[in-house]
Amino acid sequence: MAEPQSSLLLKRQLAELKRVPVEGFSAGLADDENIYKWEVLVIGPPDTLYEGGFFKASLEFPKDYPQKPPKMKFVSEIWHPNIDKDGNVCISILHDPGDDKWGYERPEERWLPVHTVETILLSVISMLTDPNFESPANVDAAKMYRESYAEFKKRVANCVRKSQEE
Repeated sequence: MAEPQSSLLLKRQLAELKRVPVEGFSAGLADDENIYKWEVLVIGPPDTLYEGGFFKASLEFPKDYPQKPPKMKFVSEIWHPNIDKDGNVCISILHDPGDDKWGYERPEERWLPVHTVETILLSVISMLTDPNFESPANVDAAKMYRESYAEFKKRVANCVRKSQEE
């Protein structure tokens, strides 16, 4: 039986990331037997509240990747308006392709098969730098950011410290 296209594509993307690492993150397989489960280390971007943090996350790819997006979830504790309390990352490019039933996102902002692990992780780094408050996944974090920025900063600093100890 031939190997699925998704598996071949993921192997290529993994090899490329190993060959040409991208600043701000590292990625590899969570288990050498499963190309669909990756572990990622996102390095807190410089000049942000997350600077100095080493945040572990998982990427789980569906068998029909790249037609459908992977799911990304932070394993390390992280306090951010676009990451829900369970660690799930909520950004446009990880939403299924097509029209947004809520009307917040244009189809071209959502998942497209041209996206790669690299473009996903660069989007996550961008999200850490510049949160989207239009549709927060963590309403409490968004509210704290707006209403009590000092408390928000302290909460994030705690997450950064914990991530350094992990």
